[in-house]
Amino acid sequence: MAVSQAAQATAVARRSPLHASLAHARTAVGLAHNGEGRAALRSLGRAEDMLAKADPRQPCSTWIAFYGPAELYSLTAIVRDVVGHPAEAEAASHRALAALPDSYRRNRAHTVARLALAQLHQGDVEQACATSGKVFAIMDGAPLPGRMRQLLGGFQRDLIALAPSAHIAHEWMDRYRTEWSSS
Repeated sequence: MAVSQAAQATAVARRSPLHASLAHARTAVGLAHNGEGRAALRSLGRAEDMLAKADPRQPCSTWIAFYGPAELYSLTAIVRDVVGHPAEAEAASHRALAALPDSYRRNRAHTVARLALAQLHQGDVEQACATSGKVFAIMDGAPLPGRMRQLLGGFQRDLIALAPSAHIAHEWMDRYRTEWSSS
């Protein structure tokens, strides 16, 4: 979080709304994980305002070319879910998926996993299990990156906590173990 906050004070962030938006969005994620929900939502609002001011035709460095509406929606989903707004997290995930280019397979799989987590946090166990299963189809046998493995591990922990005796939860855990070991 300190790095994200420091990035907000850089000259490039003062000159470029795109860079400022990314710095605010990443700060929002850190604040949310630190339990500072109101500050996280304020920072998220600043990220949205800055991105609205960014000129998409303006050339940018390749290292920030990934950042745009889809990435901001994805980060919004994380913040909203962490601060306890799973319905808003689900909506942000859907917006991210609609905006993500098809070539961003890992981002798409990660966003689908976030969507499943938001659905689970709303108590929709069956839908969440069905949604999370799409992650493996999207990755199509490719190894799951560590961040995605952690996210699916969190999904499994929350699934066990919310529906420890549900048949669908046990089916998902069996499939998850199989898919996990094969990727």
